Amino acid sequence: MYKSRKAQIQELFDGSPSFRLKQIDRASFDTNIAVWSEVSTLPLDMRSKLEEHVPWMSVKKHSLYQSKNEDTFKAVLETADKKYFETVLMANSKGQWTICVSSQIGCAMRCNFCATGTMGLKRSMGADEIIDQYRFWKGFLLEHPDFPQRISNVVFMGMGEPLANYENVKEAIHTWLDYTDIGPTKIVVSTVGILPQLKKLLSDPDWPPVRIAISLHSADQKKREEIVPTTVPEFIKRLAQWSHEYQSTLGNRMHHLTFEYTLIDGVNDTEELAHELGQYVKKTAVTKVNVIPLNPVSGKKYTRSGKERVERFKEILRGYDIDVTQRKTMGDDINAACGQLALKSE
Repeated sequence: MYKSRKAQIQELFDGSPSFRLKQIDRASFDTNIAVWSEVSTLPLDMRSKLEEHVPWMSVKKHSLYQSKNEDTFKAVLETADKKYFETVLMANSKGQWTICVSSQIGCAMRCNFCATGTMGLKRSMGADEIIDQYRFWKGFLLEHPDFPQRISNVVFMGMGEPLANYENVKEAIHTWLDYTDIGPTKIVVSTVGILPQLKKLLSDPDWPPVRIAISLHSADQKKREEIVPTTVPEFIKRLAQWSHEYQSTLGNRMHHLTFEYTLIDGVNDTEELAHELGQYVKKTAVTKVNVIPLNPVSGKKYTRSGKERVERFKEILRGYDIDVTQRKTMGDDINAACGQLALKSE
């Protein structure tokens, strides 16, 4: 049975002062340290126990892929219980790096266009396995000193539904905020929209002040159910209500909500649906729509909307005075783009 690295440490040092556990966490993010024996802030006996019982990293590299443009890297990582998942490092417009992290091994949401959904859900990831995706990529950058060294952004847009792993995602985010220089508005939690969890974070005093993006894909309830089969009844109506609750509770200029909308040729990219989306957005507290031309997935019937249809869709939305952006496709040649993360075999 899977046991998190943090649980192992807590069991090993049960009764130890809390500052010792913080020293362990802090050492994990010290790029000058690579093994427990080098953690000079800890007593020798603690270092020895850590060396004997706890791995320095909760994951290890299985394989690594580089895009032809050399701006995107995808790693397949192996967990202690021999499960595998993917994580992505992408160059961003600031001349730094964004990491796309996974929160589950597989996914249960079954979005029809997404490769990850074909895996089913293996299990949710422990906080340490989420945290260590950052540590893995930091180590990778250190091995390539000619690359920019700073990871400035994190997006939960990898494998899995983050809000279905609420507590571990929350713990991972707090750990990054405590031990890295990444600010809360540089972390985006992208969710298909699990309403009970969205409601929960509104009243959770420990929910970190990160940004939220909702993968909408259609403002029409029936069309949304077709694309995302796990959609609950009256989701579209209830999501609009929630958006106003979010805005009044947590929202501000730096914490605006975003709708993500994957454009699928002939499915959700018509002018009629663009107008329906524009009208819906004006009823919500959402200020931004990020359109994402579909990234093809082997074995899926869906295809990417043509450039003219994408531009027309954006034009209609802008007619409703909506801030519209289009996500740049990166890493599709190594199946690292949005919706393409999946493992063919373990």
